[in-house]
Amino acid sequence: MKAIRVHEFGGPEVLLLEEIPCPSPAGGQVLVKVVAIGVNPVDTYLRSGSNPALPRPYVPGLDAAGIVESVGEGVTRVRAGERVYTAGNLTGAYAEFVLCSEFQVHPLPDMLTFAQGAAVGVAYATAYRALFQRAATRAGERVLIHGASGGVGIAAVQFARAAGFRATGTAGTEKGCLLVSQHGAEHVLNHRAPGYLEAASALTQGQGFDVILEMLANVNLGQVLPFLARNGRVVVIGSRGRVEMTPRDLMFREADVRGMSLFNLGEDELAGIHHAIGAGLRGGFLQPVVARSFQLEEAAKAHAAVLAQGALGKLVMTP
Repeated sequence: MKAIRVHEFGGPEVLLLEEIPCPSPAGGQVLVKVVAIGVNPVDTYLRSGSNPALPRPYVPGLDAAGIVESVGEGVTRVRAGERVYTAGNLTGAYAEFVLCSEFQVHPLPDMLTFAQGAAVGVAYATAYRALFQRAATRAGERVLIHGASGGVGIAAVQFARAAGFRATGTAGTEKGCLLVSQHGAEHVLNHRAPGYLEAASALTQGQGFDVILEMLANVNLGQVLPFLARNGRVVVIGSRGRVEMTPRDLMFREADVRGMSLFNLGEDELAGIHHAIGAGLRGGFLQPVVARSFQLEEAAKAHAAVLAQGALGKLVMTP
């Protein structure tokens, strides 16, 4: 089968298209014929060497969607021929086939495309974990979603709308702002406009935000802390460098900065998250947005694009 492999950490150029053997499912495993592949920023971090212990060569990719090709002994949740999305895997998603543990495979409702299915795993699980578990957001609370036009941001806006959170989203382009508004944010601001945080604070009558989801903490964390409400919580979802901040901005408000990573979660915790996501997908209030599609051999271009400014949903690839 065709697959992208990384032999040495480095830039996008280390993503090599190769022919490798197709895996076979053992007991408790599921083999999925991949139709679409999700591209996540974490894929680029791992490729660059953020986890030096990662064995090489390896096939990148956490998210995919496709059709169950075959199942191993003891698998009962899915059958050959069913449409599924994957959230994690055993062999890497940048390939024509991907091998998963049974708990990593979830039904893909018929109303969603495979490209939308590939946009679910990391983005929606991250948004759910951040909003409902790490921030423990309550209905009626004010939420600022910083960088709301990307895959995680759009997911967070949709969850916020459904749960009764008062969401303000930011984006860096006019198209991005329109997209965030269309998916349910009460207010939308351009985070490239001077004074946008002051304008955001004014929307809360100066009381500040109860929850802030931060996608780029190394740039924004120090700036957003003064706009927290008392007992406010910042959840750091993404960061690409060091942070400078003023601790008094937290002390005065008795506020918290909380990190999160899906890699910390066990099978039962992930199962609960994807049970909630599945209900939202079937109910229609979660609708993944696909911004752009690449061919598998264009993986290097996809890795450059996923880190570029002006996100408008999720990037995917097709094998």
